[in-house]
Amino acid sequence: MPNWVVGFLALLALAANARADVPPLRWGGDAEGGAPFVEADPNDPSVMRGFDVEVANEIARGLGRRPQFVQVAFQSIDQSVERGDFDIGMSGVEDTAARRAAHSATVPYFEFHEVLTVRAEDRDRFRSLRDLRGLKVGTLSGTIAYDRLLEAEREDGVVVVSYDDDVHPYEDLREGRLDAVLLDNIIAARSMRRVPGLFTQPVPVSTGHYIGVLAKNNGALRDRINAVLEARMRDGTLERIYRKWRIWDGYQQPFFNAVLTGKSAEGRGQSAGRPARLQLIVRYIPALLRASVVTVILSCAAMALAILIGILVASGRVYGGTLSRSLLTTYVEIVRGTPVLLQLFVLYYGLSSVIRLPAFIAALVGLGLNYAAYESEIYRGALEAVPRGQLEAARTLGLTEVQVFSLVRGPQAFRLALAPMTNDFVALLKDSSLVSVITVVELTKQTSIFATNIGSWVIPGALCAALYLVLSLPLARLARRLEAQWRMPGQ
Repeated sequence: MPNWVVGFLALLALAANARADVPPLRWGGDAEGGAPFVEADPNDPSVMRGFDVEVANEIARGLGRRPQFVQVAFQSIDQSVERGDFDIGMSGVEDTAARRAAHSATVPYFEFHEVLTVRAEDRDRFRSLRDLRGLKVGTLSGTIAYDRLLEAEREDGVVVVSYDDDVHPYEDLREGRLDAVLLDNIIAARSMRRVPGLFTQPVPVSTGHYIGVLAKNNGALRDRINAVLEARMRDGTLERIYRKWRIWDGYQQPFFNAVLTGKSAEGRGQSAGRPARLQLIVRYIPALLRASVVTVILSCAAMALAILIGILVASGRVYGGTLSRSLLTTYVEIVRGTPVLLQLFVLYYGLSSVIRLPAFIAALVGLGLNYAAYESEIYRGALEAVPRGQLEAARTLGLTEVQVFSLVRGPQAFRLALAPMTNDFVALLKDSSLVSVITVVELTKQTSIFATNIGSWVIPGALCAALYLVLSLPLARLARRLEAQWRMPGQ
């Protein structure tokens, strides 16, 4: 083999080894956010596409590394990057003072505007937040838009409705559950193409910027990424990407110029007057207490409904005929065999064309029907555990079946069912956190918003856990006392 061929192959091997030694640039994003941010390619779901994907690819290329996408829930990007799950978090991450204080943040790479979207027939009625006094305005929790709506709630009396995603707010707006939606102009434009009959007011409510976030101690990599982003602004690469995804507008070039000349205010507008972390924590405590009240009321009402329906179902399965037993058994198996989240979505969104339930009522009915299936099994087992000899003796004494049930079988079954009933109530208290998917702001949801706004789960998580313990421990103690008092002789 000629020497030049051997040398060429050796160079290729060295290049391959050098490439293998370079770690990939792992970047976190949420594909659930959809286009134009990050979405799975319909032709190949294993491939991500979107303008944030292409920006991340350019950053990796500029660093001489290979991009590697890591799926993460949007609300968890800040916490995950500090854990080291990936190098940089992107996917419509907004520039805020709290985020810059908690992480190493890149220079902003896109300017967006918070815009108000209403139904087309209301375009002349609702031009600003002041026109929406006493009306419902939806947004994505933990965002600049959410903070702006909290201000409007205090100043203009709007009613804030928070969501975990940016799809359902616009659908609820069209269905009449909301009167307006405040979100990024990119999201509004996408949603208007998907949901007919909406109109976005042309005057922005506020301005914000998208950034990348890195771990607090990763400032060196942040500085290298900043150099790449600024170079891509100068050479027109970012403009080309934004035009491709139809998000380039007249604001971007002046924004680029401000970034490149060092005149852009990092986090301007949205960070002005933001309270310190300790002040923010103190301000959130009343919100957590109010959310705890929602959790208690919802849990107690849902448990009462579950007990009522559970007793009826259990009685029907014990005393009913073949048809009723079959129907009730089918109900129990379907409810226990499907996720409660799915049941909540079906009740709130799936049945909206037939019956439009308010969010709290849908949550109450969903949790009540779900737990009724489990309660019914407890009661059925307790009823069948009462010795048949006692039942026959009661009938021999001339008691009717109603009297046998209410005087003999029911009380004994209640004693047997008390402990598992208490366990179910504690479980329901915690499962009430699931109703946040249909816009009910209970304790866990409020804690999530709290954690997102201060950039940490430590204090919010500790407060949330303490409140749940305060709610559940007295209940468990009461149940143990009742069990001790009502324990049957010989047990």
